[in-house]
Amino acid sequence: MAAETAVGALLFDLVLHDTAHEHMFNPAWPPHAKFHDAQYIVTSLAFGLLALALLARRRGDTHSRLLWSAGILAVPWASMFPALLFPGTATYDPEFEQETQFVLGLHGQLFMAVVTLVILAVAAALAVSRRSQVAS
Repeated sequence: MAAETAVGALLFDLVLHDTAHEHMFNPAWPPHAKFHDAQYIVTSLAFGLLALALLARRRGDTHSRLLWSAGILAVPWASMFPALLFPGTATYDPEFEQETQFVLGLHGQLFMAVVTLVILAVAAALAVSRRSQVAS
């Protein structure tokens, strides 16, 4: 999940033509919109690398590192949902309606966010459960 978060936005918004043409290489996007997409790419990369660094550390409490990593990784994914509450936002631009992928009625990116958040929540719950069992 850390690697997915670190490189996902970079790949899909900047590198892979199939999706980058809807984002950074979309000629209809004004520079300010591209700035915010670039900001999201850099933020996701930073969060992913920070979580990887926490998980790779050998010192400290493994349980705490796992929970902090899960929380850090959840931020860019969870933020997609309240972002839709802001005026004029959408999961895709109208000119890409025919290309947009939906999974179980959710935009593909939101579906991926749900899956990622569920995996992170399960990992955190298992870590808490395991720690409770060890403590007893």
